Amino acid sequence: MSVIIWLVIGLIAGWLAGKIVHGSGFGVVGDIAVGIIGAVIAGFVFPRIGLNIGGEFLGAVISATIGAILLLVVIGLVKRA
Repeated sequence: MSVIIWLVIGLIAGWLAGKIVHGSGFGVVGDIAVGIIGAVIAGFVFPRIGLNIGGEFLGAVISATIGAILLLVVIGLVKRA
């Protein structure tokens, strides 16, 4: 069951990040991938800078969305260069 929850969090986070950064997403699979990678980024970076977003599901979605936004910004910068 936890895999399904991770996929749902990844989908929501990737979709939100796609809407915030690019204005459009990458499709369902791409949104899930961006969201999951964003969650990994957030899980790695946030504790090191002392940031802890509380809550269970909502906190995970917010953290994953912020991580996915960071990922999309870096991808955008690399594409420009």
